[in-house]
Amino acid sequence: MLSIRDPRAAALARELAAKRKSTMTEAIIVALEGELKRERQKVPLPRRLTLLAEKARRLAGAQGRVVQKDEIDEFWGQ
Repeated sequence: MLSIRDPRAAALARELAAKRKSTMTEAIIVALEGELKRERQKVPLPRRLTLLAEKARRLAGAQGRVVQKDEIDEFWGQ
């Protein structure tokens, strides 16, 4: 049993239901399932950064080098 007491939550549920031509209950279920799916698929930030660093190393290949501070400043227009 679901009872929405918050006016903003009720308005959002009504709007989503209207756009999807469904009931408020169905709109809420679909929205919650979508959010839970996104939460379950999230990759923690440290892991994402590790993957990004590994990809950068692969792309740099054997010719990769350390970028100097003046090159970074030039890139950022400083």
